[in-house]
Amino acid sequence: MKLDRLRIQGIRELAIEKALFLCALVSILTTLGIVLVLIFEAFSFFEEVPILEFLTGTTWAPTYRPQHFGVLPLINGTLMIAVGAAVIAIPLGIASATYLSEYASPRVRQTVKPVLEILAGVPTVVYGYFAISFITPLLREVVPEANIFNAASASIVVGIMILPMVSSLSEDAMRAVPRALREGAYALGATRFEVSTKIVTPAALSGILASFILAISRAVGETMAVTLAAGATPKITLNFFESIQTMTAYIVQVSMGDTPFGSIEYKTIFAVGMVLFVMTLFMNIASMWIRERYREVYS
Repeated sequence: MKLDRLRIQGIRELAIEKALFLCALVSILTTLGIVLVLIFEAFSFFEEVPILEFLTGTTWAPTYRPQHFGVLPLINGTLMIAVGAAVIAIPLGIASATYLSEYASPRVRQTVKPVLEILAGVPTVVYGYFAISFITPLLREVVPEANIFNAASASIVVGIMILPMVSSLSEDAMRAVPRALREGAYALGATRFEVSTKIVTPAALSGILASFILAISRAVGETMAVTLAAGATPKITLNFFESIQTMTAYIVQVSMGDTPFGSIEYKTIFAVGMVLFVMTLFMNIASMWIRERYREVYS
């Protein structure tokens, strides 16, 4: 009887192991399928458009005649949104993380952190309409020459969107710093601010930097908010009050159904998607490298 029970338990454990393996395999195969589709369709596009023209051209007009396939205006718009969002999210995120980790009482932390993380659950289309109906009118009161659709409004709303990622991950990294380091600094006469900036932050630097890169990667891949708030004007500019277009916004525009399937215009979706995929991939690799390079191990 006992042997039968052990045999049944072994079979059950094996079945659970195989089921979990299949679940992991689904995610791997899905990722592999996405990459293969991007590579195949992008290769088909580059058979008709030279890759050098695509990567160095300064005019993006695939749906007009004469056609131009220079992706630099879309990259410019994407980087503007990412940089603008980072300027907003990184200082606010690290400040809120420092407060939650070093200053807030446990009761305040348990209340504020979940409320802050609710921002991550708001649909991105809601952020887009918030930018159009609230942020843009405020900006135009301060800067009357700002366009209705502009990069500044999109940057602000994307910065708010990625703020929970910076704050939460940075706070987790700070909380992982051993209490003994703090107590040692306090014993030497350091103030709470000095402990926060000179002890805790350097010790948690790997996690903090990783949160920065992951948040910027999230901003690069944002779609609906920038589609609604930033406009659809691909151009190379540094003026945040002008209408621009990001790579994700272009993909949405062409995917609406008006572009014939299999045409060169349709294939631009995958070429732009491949550029976006490579950018976010390198950012995630950089995040992993920074985490390993600057990680502090405490015994």
